[in-house]
Amino acid sequence: MRDNPNEQLPVVDESGNILGAVTRGHAHDGSKILHPVVHLHVFNSRGDLYLQRRPDWKDIQPGKWDTAVGGHIDLGENVEKALRREVGEELGITDFTPESLGHYVFESQRECELVYVHRCVYDSDIRPSTQELNGGRFWSADEIAENIGRGVFTPNFESEYQRFFAKKNE
Repeated sequence: MRDNPNEQLPVVDESGNILGAVTRGHAHDGSKILHPVVHLHVFNSRGDLYLQRRPDWKDIQPGKWDTAVGGHIDLGENVEKALRREVGEELGITDFTPESLGHYVFESQRECELVYVHRCVYDSDIRPSTQELNGGRFWSADEIAENIGRGVFTPNFESEYQRFFAKKNE
């Protein structure tokens, strides 16, 4: 399996206004064209955080542990619809109540994303997609803290975790 480099993604400004379209391949080739994504951080009622393991075939950060759900917003799709689609595809969850934490721009060497961040508390079964993920599990705040900066997690997850959650867990 591979990501489709010809998939069309919206091009946006920092407020989320759609300016045009770009292929996934071009959005990830170092052009730094801003495109929108959704993230969902899934906590259980004990405060543990579910992380997915990215498959080795992914074009960005293969094999690393990452935010429970992360995916591109498709052309013509709004944030809520994209979030529900991605959560269903990646974790098999349809009955969750997301809380929006806002959005920010994330830039790496290969891409630039407008990230819409959400969180939820979920205690039912999680069935990670065998097509899109290489499994997942709940991590305690201590386990996450012990592994930050060791190459276990994606840089995007580490920066987002520290921005939104680390201070709350200390």
